[in-house]
Amino acid sequence: MQVVRKELFPGVCLNYVHATKFKTGLLSVQFVTPLDEAAAAPGALLPAVLHRGTRQYPDMRALSGALDRLYGSGLSYTVRKKGENQCLGFIAGFIDDAFALDGERLLEPIAELAGEVLLDPVTEDGLFRASYVAGEKDNLIDAIRSILDDKRDYADMRLIREMCHDERYGVARLGTEEAVAALEGGALFDFYQNLLKTAHLELFYCGSAEEARVRDALLKALAPLPRGERIAPAPAVRRGAPPQPRYHTETMDVTQGKLAMGWRAATEDESAMMLANLIFGGYSNSKLFLNVREKLSLCYYASSAYHRSKGLVTVSSGIEFADYERARDEIVTQLESVRLGDFEPWELEGARSVLISAVRTREDSAGRIEENLLGQAATGIRETEEELIEKLAAVTPERVAAAAGSLTLDTVYFLTGEGETA
Repeated sequence: MQVVRKELFPGVCLNYVHATKFKTGLLSVQFVTPLDEAAAAPGALLPAVLHRGTRQYPDMRALSGALDRLYGSGLSYTVRKKGENQCLGFIAGFIDDAFALDGERLLEPIAELAGEVLLDPVTEDGLFRASYVAGEKDNLIDAIRSILDDKRDYADMRLIREMCHDERYGVARLGTEEAVAALEGGALFDFYQNLLKTAHLELFYCGSAEEARVRDALLKALAPLPRGERIAPAPAVRRGAPPQPRYHTETMDVTQGKLAMGWRAATEDESAMMLANLIFGGYSNSKLFLNVREKLSLCYYASSAYHRSKGLVTVSSGIEFADYERARDEIVTQLESVRLGDFEPWELEGARSVLISAVRTREDSAGRIEENLLGQAATGIRETEEELIEKLAAVTPERVAAAAGSLTLDTVYFLTGEGETA
């Protein structure tokens, strides 16, 4: 897959992927802004409000009708966290021109509609329509509360909040319920205007149209975009672990304990760290799954994740309250075995095969291509699939052990039941 990336005008970059194997095209418009507590809530709310309608199509019914006339195209809003940035915007999916009737072109009207949603919203008295803001505030608060309903997701989020409490990475993607509730229409509109002027904008296209056509369509659609002094995406900052691990216990009305643990990596050997994570707990043949879950039955589930841009490894597990210390210690023991190189050749080759296969399948979906390219734009980690596969193929057992050996325990978070003790 070849990606052509060009700056259309200051702070606006087009990522172009020429693809003829998909029946649908994809167009994505994404603002990439540094995460902070003050901006997270309005950043999460804004695209939902913009998605309610434009001056030409002032409600969702009219907007849906416009999309239906374009062969049932779709336009959805997104709020994502990539590295230490919040990415917000819209993704349009539409029939590729090669499959449209009578040679009809859909790229241009889709780009125009996306530009309208972004730049020409419904307003009343110089602000967003109040009923739209109120309705989407309620929806966003419901979404934030729903995280608490899934205790696994909640524990994972709380670990990152505690571990990175004074870092951008610790800011919640959707903001907090209190911040959303306090957000007024005037403040949201001010945020919107400032975003248009200063935020870095990444554009993505995947389909059969030629690059010049895509560029011209987007330049026309975004011509009204005001530009001022640009705020660049925040680079990921890596920190060391504290001298002693931090322990946090939270009590809630739950029937199953949630144990989440986080380490910081000192290594720069990212490909080796990716494989070390898989051997440790990243897939179904990992040490956590086979030993802690299956053999010892200490966890209902146990898995690890590598946060590459930040150099973090986190473990998520569900346990009986009384098994807290045994599960915690056994998780540490399994990591120690990776540090010591105590893994069989099949473990490394199995992890390598799974990871290389996952990298190769990125090109099987336009959505996955966009997701990966957005991550690269937000984190600054730029490499082709071929480059990453080559790096993974060269990793030795010694490098895996060394990468795991660079991990230092930072934070342990335990969600326990009422009346239980850790």
